[in-house]
Amino acid sequence: MAGALTTAEKLDWLQLCRSGGVGPQTFFKLLRRFGSARKAMGELPRLAQEAGAEDRWRRCRRDDAEAELAALSAQGCRLIAHGEPDYPLHLAEIADPPPLLTVHGRVELLAAPGVALVGARNASANGRLLARRLAGELAAAGLAVISGLARGIDTAAHEGALAAPGPTIAVIAAGIDIAYPEDNAALMAEIAAHGLVVTERPLGGLPQARHFPRRNRLIAGLSRGVVVVEAAPASGSLITARLAAEQGREVMAVPGSPLDPRHRGTNQLLRDGATLIETADDIRTALGPLAVTPKPSTPRPASRPVAAPQPPRPPRSSASAAAGGDLVSRLRERLGPEPLLVDELIRQCHASTAEVQQALLELELDGHIERHPGNRVSLATL
Repeated sequence: MAGALTTAEKLDWLQLCRSGGVGPQTFFKLLRRFGSARKAMGELPRLAQEAGAEDRWRRCRRDDAEAELAALSAQGCRLIAHGEPDYPLHLAEIADPPPLLTVHGRVELLAAPGVALVGARNASANGRLLARRLAGELAAAGLAVISGLARGIDTAAHEGALAAPGPTIAVIAAGIDIAYPEDNAALMAEIAAHGLVVTERPLGGLPQARHFPRRNRLIAGLSRGVVVVEAAPASGSLITARLAAEQGREVMAVPGSPLDPRHRGTNQLLRDGATLIETADDIRTALGPLAVTPKPSTPRPASRPVAAPQPPRPPRSSASAAAGGDLVSRLRERLGPEPLLVDELIRQCHASTAEVQQALLELELDGHIERHPGNRVSLATL
């Protein structure tokens, strides 16, 4: 089992994570290439200059990272790094696990078997009642109920688990000190006292629309399965269900009347093969052995991802930089919302693998693309 990072190492990780343009995948690429977060931080200015991205690769100041770590400690919160003993195994398995999690509450719940209960914000009274009942029975059986602290089904799920009483985990799209929506501030405080609040966002980070799909991948990644109680055809709950399916989690849905638009999404999930759920027993049956705390037979990931460092790229000439910019444009023209194999992009663009991967990295750092399992990419969705 890997050990914990030292305080200095954790500050290095935090500083790199909070630097502009450094998302989870880029973070680990930099770590593999340079061997440590501190060395990667030292190379950021050169990389930014080579990529012509000085305005996007903004280095986080050391004192800002120190201030965030001190403020978290003062509020009773902590940071958990990928590979540390408390980092959840199931989350570490997803395609883009967060390098750092900020948590407040019972950290041991990250190791408990969990079920995500999600659904419509404008949930019906019956939907809220069912979510509260399901959550209470699951929590009483020792399963951690995971949701996103949103209005409607999420709120009912957290309340049901707390009332059991039992464990619940709120995964939020804001800083650990920001309650969103504001009218769930008291509920968030209760979860921090008796359950666990989790985020990858920085302290004080305000929620924006593009942060919620990212939050949803954490909800799916922390769970053994996702239950959608009510959902419109185009909703965040269906994004969570899709991510859960991609991550190999069980996808479950509660059926409803076709006359109610809040059930069209769940009914579509059932047509697509989701497991039909009416009771907590249905959920436990669907999960089967998944609803057991895992006992890994292999060591946990190292606190510093191990890989052979890649040699630094030589500086690009003006001509090669122009060619790279043209390749970026061609890639954007060929990409859409549906994931596409990188190999197909290489074939269509008549460029080398290294050139395409570099151009994709620039697009990723600009927030224009998203990566998917199976070496696929798509245009980013807001």
